[in-house]
Amino acid sequence: MRWLVGWSSIAANFGSAGVVGAADEGRTVHPVGSQLLWGDPDPLWAVGDWRPDEVRVVTADASAGPGGATPTTRIAVLGCCAASDEELRAGLLSTRGGALRHLTSWPGSYTAVVQVGRRVTIIGDLAGARPVFYTPWANGTAYATAALPLADLIEAQLDIGHLAALLACPETPEALRDSTPYEGVKRIPPGHALILREGSREITGYEPVASLAVAGPQMETERAVEGVRDALVEAVRARLTAPRHAPEFLPPDPGPVPGMGPAERRARRGAPAPGIGSDLSGGSASGTLALLAAGLPGVPGTVLGHGTGAGERLLAVTFNDLTEDGREPELERARAIAENPRLHHVVVAAGEEALPYAGLDNGPLTDEPAPSLVIAERHRARLASGSADHFTGAGARQVLDAHPARLADLLMDRRRRHLLRPVTALARAEGPSPQSLFIPLTVYRAARRLARTPYRTGLETAAGRLLEANRSGARALGAGPLNASLAALTWSRPGPAARWLTGEALAEVSVRLTAAATRPVSVQRPGEARARAALARHATVQRILEQAAEVRSQRIHAPFLDNQVVRACRDLPEALRVRPGARAEVLRTVLAGTGIRDLPPGWGATTHATSTATARKGLRAVLPHLIALFDAPLLADAGLVEARVIRKALRAASEGEPVPLDGLADLISTELWLRRLLSRRGTCWTGTAAPRRRAVAGGVPPRPTLRS
Repeated sequence: MRWLVGWSSIAANFGSAGVVGAADEGRTVHPVGSQLLWGDPDPLWAVGDWRPDEVRVVTADASAGPGGATPTTRIAVLGCCAASDEELRAGLLSTRGGALRHLTSWPGSYTAVVQVGRRVTIIGDLAGARPVFYTPWANGTAYATAALPLADLIEAQLDIGHLAALLACPETPEALRDSTPYEGVKRIPPGHALILREGSREITGYEPVASLAVAGPQMETERAVEGVRDALVEAVRARLTAPRHAPEFLPPDPGPVPGMGPAERRARRGAPAPGIGSDLSGGSASGTLALLAAGLPGVPGTVLGHGTGAGERLLAVTFNDLTEDGREPELERARAIAENPRLHHVVVAAGEEALPYAGLDNGPLTDEPAPSLVIAERHRARLASGSADHFTGAGARQVLDAHPARLADLLMDRRRRHLLRPVTALARAEGPSPQSLFIPLTVYRAARRLARTPYRTGLETAAGRLLEANRSGARALGAGPLNASLAALTWSRPGPAARWLTGEALAEVSVRLTAAATRPVSVQRPGEARARAALARHATVQRILEQAAEVRSQRIHAPFLDNQVVRACRDLPEALRVRPGARAEVLRTVLAGTGIRDLPPGWGATTHATSTATARKGLRAVLPHLIALFDAPLLADAGLVEARVIRKALRAASEGEPVPLDGLADLISTELWLRRLLSRRGTCWTGTAAPRRRAVAGGVPPRPTLRS
C-alpha cells in the first residue's frame, strides 16, 4: 500500500523537521517508512514502496522562502505520468493563476500536489481511483491519499453512519456525502481539488458541469471515437515507455517440481514476472489493452535485461476457473488473440482454492471495506502469474457503456427514436413470452418518469422507499436485465444489502438523503449523474481490490480509469452509447485505427468475472466459517444488522434460494474489514508527538446515533 501525506497550518514550522505547533516546541511527528519530498512550512511525504520513477518533484523557481533559499513554486507527481519535466514545469507556471484542469490532462494515472508559496493544491482524479482525504489537525489541515493514516493521526473512531450508508446506498453520493469509515476524515469528490492556504481549506471542481435543462453540444461520432483511440493509445504508451522493473525480492526456488515449469514455480512463490503483462480474459476490454500493448513500440524488458527472452513483448494471463462451466467460448477467444507472435500466453488454472470467499483469514487490512475483499484470493492467484507491470480492463464497462438512466437524458433532449434499439435488445434478452411485447412500453414509461422527476423529489422519494427496504413485502424486482434496468431508472435506489439492515440504520440513511435533497447543489442530468456515481463506486472497489490482492513488487494498471480516457469517453454521443454492443464496436474501431483488424469470432460477447453459480459454490464451501463469523458480529454490536437474520440468509443462499449474493458479499466484507481493523497493532506515525493510540482503538460503538 502506497500513499502520500502532508499538511498545512498557520505555524511556520509544523513538524517535518521542526515543531508540531507553537505550544509543542521541539515535538515532531512523521509517518513511518516515509520519504520526505519537501519540508516546512507545509511538508509532504511519500510513504510505502514507491519506485524511483513514480515520485518526481519539479521546481519552477528557487526564490527565498522561510528559512533560506527554499523553492516555493513546485509540483510533486506520484504515480505513472507521461509528462516530461519541462511539461510539468510549464503546467506549474500556469497553475500560479489558479488553473487546474491542465494538470489532469497528461497520460497516465497519478496524483499531483502543487505548492505556490503557502498555497498547496492536491488534485484528485475524475474516476475516484486516486482519491484525496483530509482532516482538521493541530490548527491546520492534514491530507493524504489514504484515509487510515489520517484516522491514526487524529485517533478517529468509526463512523457508523457512513457504514450504514455504504451498505444501504453504495452508489448514491448524496447518502455517502464526503464521509469515510472514520469520524472526522473527509473525502473530496471525484473531479475536485483540495486547496489549502495556511491551514484554511477550499474544495473546488475543475471539470465543467453539464446543464440540467439544456444538453451540451454533441461531438460527432467519428471524432469522439478517434478521441477515445488517442487517449487509450497514449495511456498504454505511458506505461510502455516507463522504466521496466523486476521483483526486488524473490523467494528462493525450492527446485524442480513435477508438472511445473519455472513460470509456475515463480507464481507459486508469489512473485511477478519481470517486464510488462496484461489480462486476457476473452473480453473486449482486456483484449484491446493486450493487443495495443503488444503492438505499440516500447522499451522491451527491464534495465537488467529481464523479460526479453524469445522475443517476448507481453505476458498475457488468462484465468481458467475449473469449477465453472460455460467458459469455453471465452477461453477460445483468448487463445485466438494470443496467437499474436508478440504475446506469450499463460493460462492460470484454479480450482476450489480460488473460489469466492476463499482465504478470508489471510488478507491484509485495506483502507476501507468493499465487496472485492471476498474475491481477493481469487484475483491474487491470477495476478501472481502476471508481470511486474500488469494491465487490466477494469472500468471499461463503466466509462463506455450507457447507464440505463441515460435513457431519461435522451427523452429530455427529445430524441425518442434512439430508445428503439436498447428497449428492443432488452425484450430480446428476456426471451419470448407474452409479456415481452410490453417491455418497450414499460421501459419507456420508467425513463419518462425519471426524466420528469426533479432532483429533490427523486431523493425524497428514495428516502421514503429506503425505510421500507427491510420489510418482508418490499423486495427487489428480481434478476434479469429488464428488472435491473427498471431498478436503475431512479435518482437513487437501495443497495442489495439494504434488506438486511435494521430499521434504525435505514432511518439514519434516510435522514441523510432527506437532508441532501434540501441542500443547494449543481444538479446534473439524471443519466449523467447516475453514470458518474456508478463509475466512482467501481473505482473505489477496484482500488480496494488492488490493496487486498496486492502482490509484492507488482503494479496494476487500469488505463480505462485514467483521466484522459474517462474524459474522452464522456465525449461519446448518447445515441452511440445506448446501442447494444456499443463498447465492443468502439473498441473494434480503436484497434482498427491502430492497424489491428483481425479479431476472433465472438469479439465483444458479454463476459463476467464471477458468475452467480460460482459465488454460490464458494459460499457453500465456507458456510461453517461464515456462520461462525456472524455468530457475534461487530455489525450487530453497531446496530446495523441482526445476527440471526444474516445467518438465516447465508443458509438460504447456500441452499439455492433466490438471495442477492452481492448483498451478502457487502455484509461479509464489511464484517471482515471491521475485525481486521480492530485486531491491528501499531499506527502509521512515529516521533515525539506521534498519536498514542491507533484509529478505532476503543472498538465499535454499541449503537449508532441518528444525525441530521
